[in-house]
Amino acid sequence: MSAPSTPAELAEALREAAGRGQTIALAGNSTKRLMAGPLQPADIAITTQSLRRVVQYEPHDLTISVDAGLAWCQLEQMLAANRQMVPLDPPFAGGATVGGVISANSSGPRRRLYGTARDLVIGMSLATVEGKLVQTGGMVVKNVAGLDMAKLMIGSFGTLAAIATVNFKLQPMPEVERSFIVPFDSAAQAVAARDSLLKGQLQPAAIDLLNPAAASGIGLPRWALALRAGGNAEAVERYEREFAQLGETRAFENDNQRALWRQVEEFTPQFLAAHEDGAVVRASCTLKELEAVVTSFPGAVIARAASGVCYGYFEQWRAAAAWLKDAVRRGWKAVIEFAPDACRRKQELWPAPGADWELMKRVKNVFDPSNLLNRGRLYRRI
Repeated sequence: MSAPSTPAELAEALREAAGRGQTIALAGNSTKRLMAGPLQPADIAITTQSLRRVVQYEPHDLTISVDAGLAWCQLEQMLAANRQMVPLDPPFAGGATVGGVISANSSGPRRRLYGTARDLVIGMSLATVEGKLVQTGGMVVKNVAGLDMAKLMIGSFGTLAAIATVNFKLQPMPEVERSFIVPFDSAAQAVAARDSLLKGQLQPAAIDLLNPAAASGIGLPRWALALRAGGNAEAVERYEREFAQLGETRAFENDNQRALWRQVEEFTPQFLAAHEDGAVVRASCTLKELEAVVTSFPGAVIARAASGVCYGYFEQWRAAAAWLKDAVRRGWKAVIEFAPDACRRKQELWPAPGADWELMKRVKNVFDPSNLLNRGRLYRRI
């Protein structure tokens, strides 16, 4: 295994391997090994784990540039010292690298307010199979030059190039933050409450919907909305008053709040650790479709209720494959996002990639014409 410690060494490692015609397995800490497609056997493995620098940090400018191998949890801790954050809330945060989070386009509950990696990444450098280091974007929040190239890397699972460094637009932590759980007897009631929240003046940072199987992990085996609100003390008190109108409400602060969201954010890793043959399906739907999608899952469900991203949990991957087949029939957009190798080698993981699929294949041919990088990693289609 090759473990370059600088972006230049990373580019050179790729150039040497490609020059020999070797297939390449790119990875960070491999926390998401069961995500997306199974990596085909490769001639050489290259890891970014030794790229751990903080390249540039400007707290007053709300920007930071770090190497791709820096641990995500280290990035969070460093920023927290200045009450700043990159609020992606990815799963596997304890072991994931920055590059891994970005290449998988991981996000969590607060995408509702802050967006995904495509909203928070303002630039990056990437190493190509030609041995070049390409700079895209910059360290200025308003700089959009070359940003589209950075966006191509986000969610590409290392199939185009190796992310070497990432530049983030930072967010200040709220002065006061409080979270709430509001239980309901049915999905319909929870979705109706979601609708009333979206019509209101106050907009929470997170609106997650949990079904009883998922909410049992926080001691509340009912349909529930998990809400996260921040601002000054007066604003948060107003949030609490308005949320109380939705019904019985439990408030969480400080360590209890952190524990609540850790349970939500890490539900996928915990589920996969407990179910060797389990699978996780991600479905994207309109807000109107949300109720139909979440009630179609037979097991636990967690949904980003204000953005229409739903995660369904299956103890057996064959049940996930059957659900996906029915979802395609209904016209829903869905993928098997996590599954054991036995499933990922046999089943269709991404049945309907969309109208831009041909463009994606052309982009792959531009960056990696010999198809050397992370073959099969993009849901076995690239």
